[in-house]
Amino acid sequence: MADDSGLCGAPLGIAVAVISSFINGSTFVLQKKGILRSRNKGCSYLTDVVWCSGTLCMIIGQVGNFLSYNLAPAVIVTPLGALGVLFGAVLASWILEEHLNILGKLGCIVCCCGSVMLIVHAPKAVAASRQELEDGLSDPVFVTYILLVVLLLIALIVWVAPAHGTSNIMVYVAICSLLGSFTVPSSKGLGLVAPDVFGEGPSNSRAVALFLGLLGALAVSILIQFFFINKALECFSSNIFEAIYYVTFTSTVIFASALLFKEWTELTVTDSLAMLCGLTTVCVGVILLRISQEAVITWKEKEARKKTD
Repeated sequence: MADDSGLCGAPLGIAVAVISSFINGSTFVLQKKGILRSRNKGCSYLTDVVWCSGTLCMIIGQVGNFLSYNLAPAVIVTPLGALGVLFGAVLASWILEEHLNILGKLGCIVCCCGSVMLIVHAPKAVAASRQELEDGLSDPVFVTYILLVVLLLIALIVWVAPAHGTSNIMVYVAICSLLGSFTVPSSKGLGLVAPDVFGEGPSNSRAVALFLGLLGALAVSILIQFFFINKALECFSSNIFEAIYYVTFTSTVIFASALLFKEWTELTVTDSLAMLCGLTTVCVGVILLRISQEAVITWKEKEARKKTD
């Protein structure tokens, strides 16, 4: 029965993930626009209507992510965020006048192709239970990974960010991406624990403690992400930040999810290779989008050579 529910839930989860990706894709663009507007007015962006609308989109997108992570595997939901990068690039060309050249357009097409490949070869079963979650959280490998992430985050936030954050985009990207190791597992974990906490039967004190712990981890990680995302948007292009952030965030989330929920065990060798190729394709597309922001492509020189020949 668990497998059947996974089969029924996965398509709905993918649909919600796609919609959330488009909503999230507008978040950085609207917030960046709000920051620019407030900078011109000489006031705080916290009072700007456009920035607030971007923040509202972020909240709606996070709610959609919460639902999708509890209906489909994280290894398929997270890579679908490439659609948000695509939509954000198109929206930025209109609102922020960050126009796409031929490399950017190719990057969008490649992202779509990679996302389709990921959907086709996604794990077909997503069954999990609170007991499996507790076993995963107590696994020495996962505990060691989380401790390393926490230590790295402390070093980045306390020492590296104040010194190099405004000059190196990878500092803020690394902080926000590493926090994905908490946000996504916490979102999926809350969905697994909620039935035991809010069900008709008596509440389990252990389940309540686990629910509150996951909720706290989710809230803290989202707030820190929110702070550093806006710090990054104050200093760097929204398209550049979103593209690099997507690749690094996806990598950390898939790795953390693989350690905690063991979702890769549901894949065959063929599907695993296909999903790896799909993820690589998506990353290549995002890199093309990133390069397109700085590359200047012209056919004039080639045409001039033809004329001289």
